[in-house]
Amino acid sequence: MKKNITIGIAAFCALLATSTQAQSDTVKVKETTTKETTVTRDSTNKVKPAVQPTTAAVAPAAPAPVENTKDETPDLRRGEFGFRYLPTFSSLALRSYNGEVIEGSLSLSHGYGVMAALNFDRHVGIQAEVNYNEISQKYKDRGLERQVSVSYLNIPVMLSINTDKRLPLNLNFVAGPQFGLNIGSSVKTNGTASGDTLKATIGVKQGDVGFAYGTGLEIALNKAHTFRLDLGFRGFYGFVDMRSSQSSSNPNTYNVLVKASRKTYAGYLGLTFCF
Repeated sequence: MKKNITIGIAAFCALLATSTQAQSDTVKVKETTTKETTVTRDSTNKVKPAVQPTTAAVAPAAPAPVENTKDETPDLRRGEFGFRYLPTFSSLALRSYNGEVIEGSLSLSHGYGVMAALNFDRHVGIQAEVNYNEISQKYKDRGLERQVSVSYLNIPVMLSINTDKRLPLNLNFVAGPQFGLNIGSSVKTNGTASGDTLKATIGVKQGDVGFAYGTGLEIALNKAHTFRLDLGFRGFYGFVDMRSSQSSSNPNTYNVLVKASRKTYAGYLGLTFCF
């Protein structure tokens, strides 16, 4: 009887061990199956690290096209040289043989000149000119027709103020001293008067000085602004009496000029080269 009990207990223990081992194998199988989804093993049964999926390289986006924002305004031209035609209006106060003052009317004369300029920047510069101008005035005295002519070489040196020298259109304002040099004068008389013993002469100082001023419009004629057209106005107010204080040695002559300073008003048309 004891022997049968012993055999039964041994059989029960064997059955229990077998069941436990089966459950353990099942757990291991499940565990192995789960791990195989994340790891791999080589032939030596060593675990190899899982290969992470690689992300495809993304090419950088092409840069947006850059607009051409370059300033197309030409560089400032520092130097200028040009030629001018100056139709000039002027008047002289004259006197007759008996001392009466004859107010002259405005008369047109023709002037010519050259100019040179230096631009410090696009707004400020200095400008010098050499202009030839002849003042001509007609009047009547004792039934005679007389024409007085005085020629000057004018040299203004002026400060120039500009809106912008680099633009196709530039407006300028100029002002400064002007020096004048008398290079000739004459009085022409047409007709004769009975008993006329006096001869009209003109006595003018060799030089004078005054104030020149004006404004002008500059128009570029090409894209590089190396060639332009100039239009404008020029005025002059003299500070010095143009009449000579020296009296003629001939008692039968008289000076037709009345003590007065020179005043002129001119327009100008010019072509200028810029460099």
